[in-house]
Amino acid sequence: MALSDLIYPENPRRRQELIHLHQELFGCMSMNFHATNELAEVLNAHLGCTITHIKMRESSTVKENCDIIIRAMREIQCQVQKIDGDMKEKLEPVLYQKLYDIKEPELEKIAIAHKVFSILLGEATSAAGMVAVKLLSSNLITITVCKLVSLLAQIGASVLGGISITVLGLGMEMILHAILGAVERNQLLAAVRSYEEHLAEFKEASEKYQCAIREVTSLVRHQVQ
Repeated sequence: MALSDLIYPENPRRRQELIHLHQELFGCMSMNFHATNELAEVLNAHLGCTITHIKMRESSTVKENCDIIIRAMREIQCQVQKIDGDMKEKLEPVLYQKLYDIKEPELEKIAIAHKVFSILLGEATSAAGMVAVKLLSSNLITITVCKLVSLLAQIGASVLGGISITVLGLGMEMILHAILGAVERNQLLAAVRSYEEHLAEFKEASEKYQCAIREVTSLVRHQVQ
């Protein structure tokens, strides 16, 4: 047993907590990469976008991987803003307002959006109108993505940002060494608290983000069936 463990008997438990928290962070990051790519594929296939597929860089830090997702999310935000601009340009003001009117029937909104994409793309897929309406009328872009981008930036700027994203493939001692290399070893409790503070909010925002994307992708799957 290390001398520090004799002096601070809580250290072994905190080390286990630290490893578990990093595993949870890795899991959230991995699922966010996957969800972002799923949304990008739908936008590319049905709305004529050209959003780049992203991949987690196993040799990079948490911050570097946060930056990759942030760039992809901002690209998606720009594409949705462009879609809104196209709708505004191609539609009469009354029809454009209908897209955002919660009292308007969903099928009518979809028909309006589909007509615009038929003009823009020459030939629109059957799911194009549904996807466009879902993106424009939901809070996926306006709230969910913005919230997650903000949290990713905070995590990247925190002490967690300098830690390698894939220390999970290492042995337990090497995991601890990799994590604690970013902080002083006598700051174990502070490191645990930093993880807990960021992870709780990040997990909640990630779940909302992934759920919102599933709503969009499920529309396409049901349409195909």
